[in-house]
Amino acid sequence: MLALASAFSMAQAQDVKGDVKAGEKKNAMCIGCHGIPGYQASFPQVHRVPMISGQNGKYIAAALDAYRKGDRKHPSMRGIGAGLSDQDIADLAAFYEQHGRVANAPKAPKADIPASLQAKMASCVACHGDNFSDTTDPANPRLAGQHADYLYVALRSYKGGNHVTGRNNATMVGMVAPLSDKDMKQIANFLGSLPGELKTIPQARTR
Repeated sequence: MLALASAFSMAQAQDVKGDVKAGEKKNAMCIGCHGIPGYQASFPQVHRVPMISGQNGKYIAAALDAYRKGDRKHPSMRGIGAGLSDQDIADLAAFYEQHGRVANAPKAPKADIPASLQAKMASCVACHGDNFSDTTDPANPRLAGQHADYLYVALRSYKGGNHVTGRNNATMVGMVAPLSDKDMKQIANFLGSLPGELKTIPQARTR
């Protein structure tokens, strides 16, 4: 679940190529939260900020563009997104996609979804892969091993619609609509328990 919140759809933006080295020089606004292991945010509730090192670059670009356009409504991230150019977004996405990746790492096995969640998560595999790490489209996020408390907050954001913390991606809004709060917590805890490639890597300026 948690498919991208907004298509990175502008024609010119599609042609922008990210530069890893440039992204490393532009991530000062990122490392204060995403470069500190265990760092917690307090809005809309206390939760660990998501691990983004090793995340799919196309998804990172789409998420940043969604914050920039207001399709994602978290105030802090909207403020950061508003100051980013298409090139900035492409560079940051390129940097974080390769950050911490291990070459030729073994593929995680198919996830053994608990019987109680199989019906509720049946459609998730189609986008996020059967191990929730090897996504069927790089525009979809890797979920395996992500912080469960963050995943729960993200699911609630789709459930919340267009209020101040909402995410308005039509696919995800429809996916979470039938889920109860208990369902979302169970799904988040399951996904967080899986082996994955996402990491928080301390940056030089935060050690």
